[in-house]
Amino acid sequence: MSDLFVLELDGLQQSAVDPQDPTRLVFDYVRRIGDLIDAMPEGPLRVLHVGGAAMTLPRYVAATRPRSPQIVLEPNEAVLARVADEMPLPPRSGIEVRVVDGQTGIAQIRPASQDLVVLDAFDGGVVPEALTSAPWIRQVREVLTPRGVFVANIVDRPPYPRIRPFIAAARDLGGLMVAVEPATMKGRREGNMLIACGAVPTGAFDDGSTDFRVFRGQAVVDAFG
Repeated sequence: MSDLFVLELDGLQQSAVDPQDPTRLVFDYVRRIGDLIDAMPEGPLRVLHVGGAAMTLPRYVAATRPRSPQIVLEPNEAVLARVADEMPLPPRSGIEVRVVDGQTGIAQIRPASQDLVVLDAFDGGVVPEALTSAPWIRQVREVLTPRGVFVANIVDRPPYPRIRPFIAAARDLGGLMVAVEPATMKGRREGNMLIACGAVPTGAFDDGSTDFRVFRGQAVVDAFG
């Protein structure tokens, strides 16, 4: 097994990339997003990534779904410079990186043009509030295709002050699913919580393991509404 390129920001490991195998997803929550991507219809996907860091998921999509046009919104120029120097994207990857924050960048995306929007952006260890607000989620809805999917990674813990308002704003997209680490569900610590909505495919977040607890439909509202 090859060495990993690990990017740390704000004292936290933000990305892990295997230089020899971009399909190797090390972090559990990233693997779950990979499961969702794998469950989507076959063929290239048009993907908008809000937050890039070392581009783990864009590299994964490029490797597993060749010819996928992808846009990455990442405002941290220092991070981008380091990644370009130490772990550059492969040639002809189809990944376009825009040095812009998610709030500004999504306004430049054509309506109904994206099959998948991935929110995985952090500032000081938390997702910026502007990217979990109802107005921004409405912008996400505008750029998704009618069969598009929105998935967000938000760090939270009971009583879930961050994801409760997010879920309330995202309910109109339909197809709600939430995946939670067991330790977070029990209130032991903050952890990654994945929220998916839209045309979420059957099998999303479900690789047969018990690492995450998955909620669907009314169970989402009952637990986090």
